[in-house]
Amino acid sequence: MGFTEAVRTVLREKYATFSGRASRSEYWWFYLFYVLVAFAFAVVAIGVATASGGVEGGVPSTIIAIGAIGGLFVLGTIIPFLAVQIRRFHDRNMSGWWYLALIILGLIPYVGFIASIAIFVISVLPGTVGPNKFGPDPLRPEVRAEVFA
Repeated sequence: MGFTEAVRTVLREKYATFSGRASRSEYWWFYLFYVLVAFAFAVVAIGVATASGGVEGGVPSTIIAIGAIGGLFVLGTIIPFLAVQIRRFHDRNMSGWWYLALIILGLIPYVGFIASIAIFVISVLPGTVGPNKFGPDPLRPEVRAEVFA
């Protein structure tokens, strides 16, 4: 799965789909898209702030508009981001409730760092081969469980 296909799949076809599985490529291409758009908003906001002479006389309305558009982007993509992360956990044959548990643990000082490492490691590891309890293999849907029995 390529960049545009992953972004299209997450934002159009599986916007709020928390069931099923997501391959590593689908997850990481969408994550790259999310980071690039957030970085672009930050660069534009910094550029506008620099061009307008800083924020000494107050915050320019252009920066407020850029921040509002960036906030709408975050609000519009938080559901698909959570959905693809949970589907990534499903690909590892783990319940999405584990993601919630790790997010809650992330609120605890010092434990949060370990929880974020755990989320990263789970997202990097390959999914289970063949179907699991969350659905067919997203990379090879034709592979059946009986082959590996």
